[in-house]
Amino acid sequence: MPIRVVAFDADDTLWHNEVYFQQAEEAFCALMENYLPRHTVSRELLRTELENLPLYGYGIKAFTLSMVETALRISDRHLPMSAIETIIGLGKAIVQKPVTVLDGVHDVLAALQPHFRLVVATKGDLLDQERKLNASGLQHYFHHIEIMTEKQPKDFEKLLRHLDTPANEFVMIGNSLKSDVLPVLQLGGTGIQIPYHVTWAHEHAEAPLQHPHFRSFDSVRHVVDYLLP
Repeated sequence: MPIRVVAFDADDTLWHNEVYFQQAEEAFCALMENYLPRHTVSRELLRTELENLPLYGYGIKAFTLSMVETALRISDRHLPMSAIETIIGLGKAIVQKPVTVLDGVHDVLAALQPHFRLVVATKGDLLDQERKLNASGLQHYFHHIEIMTEKQPKDFEKLLRHLDTPANEFVMIGNSLKSDVLPVLQLGGTGIQIPYHVTWAHEHAEAPLQHPHFRSFDSVRHVVDYLLP
């Protein structure tokens, strides 16, 4: 069947994002190194984030709350109030980072828009993702915006029903194998990975190299040659 819908992840596919979280985490680990070595602080933060996913989901607010909780735990609640204020400031600083569109994204969206329905399918905090999309200047390319609480096969099934599109006419493009590629392949769609140079540990997965509907390109620009041969 011909491809009708092409969906894009947002963070680290359309614009830079994870690098800002990594910078905040490095500052957090430095702040807490009087209590534990930096690599241990990082491991404890990841544990807290994963435990909190069912409660808070993804995004800056969830990350900030997890930093505060981790700091209180590893300091045995002896952390001074000034340190808590610093941690909250690290979270607010991420919100204030510029929305920088990745190289080639504008050209690719402009090339694909006349031929496909383009969709954003992304996880994260609703307010923050809407803010970034508006600041990116990309919203006019997209037929539909879907901000998802999770990216499991059932979540993509819901999106496909909303779009009235069978899985074999759907392509998902993103940096995460775990969230963007594997669930769509499981449903019978096409998954294209565009790796980003840093990846949150929770998103690591093995590439399905032998799957006939999987592709991985080092630049989003190659998507045009693949979809419009």
